[in-house]
Amino acid sequence: MESNGVNLDKVKVYGLQESREAYIIRDFLKRSVVTFDWVPVNEIMDLRLQYKLRLPEKVELPLVVLPDGKMLFNPSVETIAFNLGWLRKPKHTEYDLSIFGAGPAGLSAAVYAASEGLSTVLVEREAIGGQAGTSSRIENYLGFPNGVTGAELAERARQQAVKFGVEILLIRKGIHAQFVNNKLLVDLNDGSKIMAKANICATGVAYSRLDLPEEDQYLDLGVYYGAGSSEAILCSNEHVFIVGGGNSAGQAALNFCKHARKVTMVIRGGDLSSSLSYYLLNRILKKKKIEVLYNSNITSLNGAGSLKEITITNSVTQVVRHYATKFVFVCIGGNPNTEWARDTAVIRDEAGYLVTGNDLNKPSFLSRWKNDFTPAFLETSVPGCFAAGDVRHNSIKRVASAVGEGAMAVTFVHRYLSEKY
Repeated sequence: MESNGVNLDKVKVYGLQESREAYIIRDFLKRSVVTFDWVPVNEIMDLRLQYKLRLPEKVELPLVVLPDGKMLFNPSVETIAFNLGWLRKPKHTEYDLSIFGAGPAGLSAAVYAASEGLSTVLVEREAIGGQAGTSSRIENYLGFPNGVTGAELAERARQQAVKFGVEILLIRKGIHAQFVNNKLLVDLNDGSKIMAKANICATGVAYSRLDLPEEDQYLDLGVYYGAGSSEAILCSNEHVFIVGGGNSAGQAALNFCKHARKVTMVIRGGDLSSSLSYYLLNRILKKKKIEVLYNSNITSLNGAGSLKEITITNSVTQVVRHYATKFVFVCIGGNPNTEWARDTAVIRDEAGYLVTGNDLNKPSFLSRWKNDFTPAFLETSVPGCFAAGDVRHNSIKRVASAVGEGAMAVTFVHRYLSEKY
């Protein structure tokens, strides 16, 4: 297709190499399985002279050019999603089931619920796939002997959900929730409301921060949260640092070492075997381009404008070292996305995870709820409100476990609806 002086057959993104806004766009498109070309430029004039684009007089980078030739200047991901036809208002005022979070647990629940005849709405605050969607490759998930990227797995699940009639609301999140006549009423950030007879919370967790004074300054300008699958190919001949020792960090290290000059994993503990799957551990230890710094923490970030240098301190020896780098990817721990439950009767543990099933009868939680019904395994302290995946207290942090819990939660939803309605 010919448009605005350039051949287009997919999305193109033009921007400064060191641009927070450009990274956010690349990450969103990659996680959304959108084929795009990233074209770094030094200034707007390059678009006119080198790439022969016909531009308005006043423009702002980054520039996103859609397949139909439409130009979006410094757009938000919501603007991009709108122009790709992804945003819509809720079709109904009430649903049998509302699901919040489109990671593995939420997608699984959506597929099973809709395929079994429940009117289902799935609400996702960012991109389909959740944290798992950022994974460069998942190799221990059943049925994929050659592995699959998190984004590809999520996209397949999305297609299944849509096929069965799930209504998906992207870039939407609940800002307030209340239970009205035993139904969950949620106010969304776009001003719309949805009500459902039953609900599954599968909002997962957000990566923990480094808690450094300079962190916000370098966020998405050298310090990134997640496995950075959109950035791997841009790290040619670079020294990349990955903070964390879990599977997501291990997968990121193996992915980056295909492109980077060197990859350094920074972990707080003294070994990887307690936090990393055996198959990943063996590969990492055999890769000459990957080094592991044990008992270590990043203690400072430095650079003019964008990240240029980090300081790492060994907690045992107290040795301090400085490293030049433009890329730090943080894959540590997580904080549950459960702020919506703060003003409700849904019980959370001290870290914010949703407490379900028999765990509600532990002494630390028993006095905090009415205890007037027997909750199912994945049911919270409010009847008809369930939790699945990483957001749940004492959950197993694995994709397969999340998928299983999503499917299991739907079984409990059916039981609840049949008894209540």
